[in-house]
This record gives sequence, structure tokens and C-alpha cells, in this order.
Amino acid sequence: MPASKSDLFKIRGAISGRTQFVLALVAWLVFLAGWHTLSVSGVANPKLLPEPFKVVGALWSLFSERDFATDVGHSLVRISVSFLLALLIALPLGMLMGTFPFAEGMLNPLVSPFRYLPAASFVPLLLMWLGPGDQQKITLLILGVIWFLITAFMDDTKQVRQDLIETAQTLGAKRMNVVSHVVFRAALPSHLDTTRQLLAVSWTYLVIAEIVAATTGIGAMMMRAKRFVRVDEILAGIVTIAILGLLLDLILRWIRWGCFPWARSTTRF
Repeated sequence: MPASKSDLFKIRGAISGRTQFVLALVAWLVFLAGWHTLSVSGVANPKLLPEPFKVVGALWSLFSERDFATDVGHSLVRISVSFLLALLIALPLGMLMGTFPFAEGMLNPLVSPFRYLPAASFVPLLLMWLGPGDQQKITLLILGVIWFLITAFMDDTKQVRQDLIETAQTLGAKRMNVVSHVVFRAALPSHLDTTRQLLAVSWTYLVIAEIVAATTGIGAMMMRAKRFVRVDEILAGIVTIAILGLLLDLILRWIRWGCFPWARSTTRF
């Protein structure tokens, strides 16, 4: 049944999947209609804000005539490799800090300040240290998310119920077994939510990583388009990033939904 008005505006109320779909569709239609109106009405310069149909046409042209798929592939590789490396470093550290107070006391004062440093500020150093190649770009993408990942994984680990740990210890489980079989598994749904959220942050650094001395990638294509004032192609690149990010987020969301049915109500969207 469709949601009533009182259901829609109820504090922390629940709405059906059908209602969610309709609301999302309305939001996108309003957004696209507003964009189209601004472009064709003369309020905005149509050369600097082309209408949505021109952006779709530019996207089609990029893929069919300009080998844009290769640029997308390079960007996906950079995102995947950098984020996987960041996870491999951040997850053990976050688990350690969230489980043992001595680790948090030692490492958190070191990790926390780096969260406030913009990753782009490291670009000159990385160019001098690593050169303009993929190593520099992947390192920049790692620096953009790793500090947030460590802190978030630490907080997720702290949320594991104390009674689960005490029960395992009462039954004779050794310390490392408690960490690996109780704490890690109990925190895993939250860790996957954190992974989804921080993967989105990683995409926000992609263009920064690819506009400096890059010849391939979505960001490099956008910089080439900037030289010729091809705003439709720049917007096509932005749309591509949004679509790729959304698809990866949906994949992770489906994995979380299927693997942890007991924790579905705690999913962070």
C-alpha cells in the first residue's frame, strides 16, 4: 500500500521500497528539468552549461569514437588498487586500536592529525619522490582515505558488544581467537558499511590524482576537454564517475545485504 502523508513525515518512520523508488525518481526528474531549463532559457550560458541531452550525446561520442573506455579502465584500476592497499593497511590498524587501549593511546594521536591534511597538499612531494606515473597517483588516492578508514574501523570495532567478548573469554577462548572470531566477525557488517562510505571519498580524489601529468584516465580526459572548452565532455566525465561510484556502492550494498541478513536493520546508507 502507498505510504500515507503521516508515514512520510513520521520521525524515523519506515516507508516501502516502492515509495522510496518514486521519491528518488521525482527528485531526479526535478533535478534534470531544472538543469534543462537553466540551459535553454538563457539564464545560464548554454556553452558553459549544456543541456542534459548534449551531455548524453558527448558521453556516447566519447565511448564510440574517442576510446573513452580505455580511460575509464585506467581510472578503475587506480581506484581499485589504491583502495585495496588502503584497506589492507587500515583494517588491521583500526582493529588493533579498537580492541586494545594501548594501541589506541599510541597510534590515535599520530593518525588523527593526518585526517585534517588535504591529500592534494602532498602532490608536489609525491611528484618529486615518485614521479608523474601511476605510483604517484595511487599513493595520492591512498593518502586521501587511509586516515579516515583507520579511525572508522577503530570506531566500528569499539561498537562490538562487550558481552560477546566476555562470553567467549568465559568459554575459554584465547585472546587472538576472541579478536579474530568474535570481535572481527561481529564488526564485519559495520566494516563493510565503512568501506562503502570511504570508497565514495576515494572517487572524489580521482580527478585530483589524474589532472597532474596524466595522459590517461577520466580526469585526464576532462583536462583535455577543458583546453577546448568542451563543457559537455567535462560533464560527461563527471556523470561517468557518478555512475561508476553508484554501481560499486550497489555491489557492496548487495554483498552486505546477502552475507549479513541478521544485521540488515543496521545498514548505513
